[in-house]
Amino acid sequence: MPLAARALAIGLVALAGVLAGFLAYRGAHSPTATAPTQAAPTQAAPTPSSPVASESAGSAGSADSGSDDAVAAPSRPIPDTVPDLTLPNLAGVQTSLRAFLGHPLIINFWATWCAPCRREIPLLQQLRRAYRGDGLEIVGIAVDFRAAVADYVARQAVEYPLLVGEDAGLAATERFGMQAVLPFSVFADAQGRIVTIKVGELHPDEAAYILGAMRDLAAGRISLREAHAGIVQRLRELAVERAKAGAKDS
Repeated sequence: MPLAARALAIGLVALAGVLAGFLAYRGAHSPTATAPTQAAPTQAAPTPSSPVASESAGSAGSADSGSDDAVAAPSRPIPDTVPDLTLPNLAGVQTSLRAFLGHPLIINFWATWCAPCRREIPLLQQLRRAYRGDGLEIVGIAVDFRAAVADYVARQAVEYPLLVGEDAGLAATERFGMQAVLPFSVFADAQGRIVTIKVGELHPDEAAYILGAMRDLAAGRISLREAHAGIVQRLRELAVERAKAGAKDS
């Protein structure tokens, strides 16, 4: 099977896995909640002009899937800037995402039941330390229940701020124009402009390129449109390289 067709097939299978996993989790842990109906994406993959960076050799989200990037089209238009979204932190204090603006920002959507999400946490913490000079802040939004998140962070320390979506988690993903595919990370500049959305597990080489582009954008060396296009193109290349490496290893 050609590489591109194989990658798309893997991505679609894994996307079904993340949706099934989330609904199963809700059914097992929330007897009073009604699991939301979420249709599988039918739109085409984003074009290079889209801020969504998701060219895949697989998909994140299913705790049992061995793949790590997602094919997912936006469910609605992606906003130009970080939306005015307020969610509680683990202490129950309502917190606005816009309170974190004023410096580069990564907003990471995750859940405790999502294996690729958990794998990302050490990288995100490393990025927060490595780009401290840039003022980089990372905010995790858990599409999960507060008790589950509290139990997780009691066992595995998370150094950056966490907000908890619970039933509002899916609505929060939609505010960013996205479907319920986890993990995904929103990269925004200090003005709150969305530079790109990386769907699927974030890798170190991807993060380095995106944050480098954000530095160039902040310095005025490139435009926002150039940053969008460059990031999507480079992440596509990196995904193809990983797919080829995986094919050689199999």
